[in-house]
Amino acid sequence: MTTITAPTVRTAPPAKRRRKGTGAAVLRYVGIAIVAVYCLAPFYWMLVSSFRRSGDIFDNSLLPTTWSLESYAQVFDSSTMFGTALLNSLIVASITTALALVLGIFAAYAIARLNFPFKSSILAIVIATSMFPGISVVVPLLRLFSDIGWINTYQAMIVPSLSFAIPLAVWNLTTFMKQLPFELEQAAMIDGCTKWQAFRLVLLPLAAPGVFTTAILTFIHSWNEFIIALSMVNDPAIQTATVAISKFTGASDFQAPYGAQMAAGVVVTIPLVIMILLFQRRIVEGLTSGATK
Repeated sequence: MTTITAPTVRTAPPAKRRRKGTGAAVLRYVGIAIVAVYCLAPFYWMLVSSFRRSGDIFDNSLLPTTWSLESYAQVFDSSTMFGTALLNSLIVASITTALALVLGIFAAYAIARLNFPFKSSILAIVIATSMFPGISVVVPLLRLFSDIGWINTYQAMIVPSLSFAIPLAVWNLTTFMKQLPFELEQAAMIDGCTKWQAFRLVLLPLAAPGVFTTAILTFIHSWNEFIIALSMVNDPAIQTATVAISKFTGASDFQAPYGAQMAAGVVVTIPLVIMILLFQRRIVEGLTSGATK
């Protein structure tokens, strides 16, 4: 009688498996460190340079030999009107974000939850409008706004920004709302809610992570916008912070105020960094909602 024995499965010794797992973990952390250094190095150099004296601005040391607030004093000098520019950036970014969210929420709901012809084509057209570079629309918009008297106004910066913010909002919110169960609205309407009440009381609260994430991304895009604001506004009292930085001047026309520009760049970037750090959990929730069931 022949006895058939099962093949022996060889497993790696526990010590070898531990070494393999440790090596993979080390490689993973090294990769994360390389990416972090690559992404944060420019900001670190901008931060360090903002604390150098004007005579030390070309020093290549990792830390300033003498720490100085000279550049920040230049930034907030009354002649630069940088505080006003920061307020203008906040106004433009906030209004753009609010309008983009209102329009984006309703458009995304219609595309994601309602049945009507050509809705996929409409979504594709909405996304296609955001693919045009900003510089390509500057000349026609400049001519139009000159004719209707919008030059040196907030709406001259807000309306063009909406052409890029609304597609971003519609795309993000449509993807998110498609993941919400249709049964929730049906149950709410069975309980006596109208279509509007089901949307406002049931669907919208559940979509809060996606709305919050879209608001953050839209605000960052509007806060950093440059080419439209530079082209439509030449009044220092209306210009935004990004435009104000580009117009800093040194002691003479041929001197570039690198220190002041570095300090202004830090001041403009810090609010965004604080916003991301405070709301990073909400942002991750909104970006990953619907990825798994």
